[in-house]
Amino acid sequence: MTGPNGTVFQHCDWSSIPVEQIADGIERQMIWGEQLMVCRLRIAPRVVTAIHAHPHEQITLVERGTVRFTVAGQERVSSAGDVLHFPSQCEHGATMLEEEVVLIDIFSPVREEFLPSRFPSVGEGL
Repeated sequence: MTGPNGTVFQHCDWSSIPVEQIADGIERQMIWGEQLMVCRLRIAPRVVTAIHAHPHEQITLVERGTVRFTVAGQERVSSAGDVLHFPSQCEHGATMLEEEVVLIDIFSPVREEFLPSRFPSVGEGL
């Protein structure tokens, strides 16, 4: 099944998606389409991600663990089952607490800078 712009339907299991080590204590898996990207992150305890902002809208689902998010200068603790929405250009960062954390980050539009350097079609290689 293909979409109007030639994108292909995808159905996969996270275990079939390549894992990349993007920093000490952070592993990422990705699936993307034409306008949407989903990243699954496994993050070691006590890892801190820098405060940052980007033009992409972001929704984060906390799948496992407990995280202290800093959002627009305010701190809040989130745990498994929580969902967060970061509008475009919202400053945010996170500190993992005492256990491994698994986050699902959903971005729109696609974070082009995350994509492999060579990809002939959207989502290929998953």
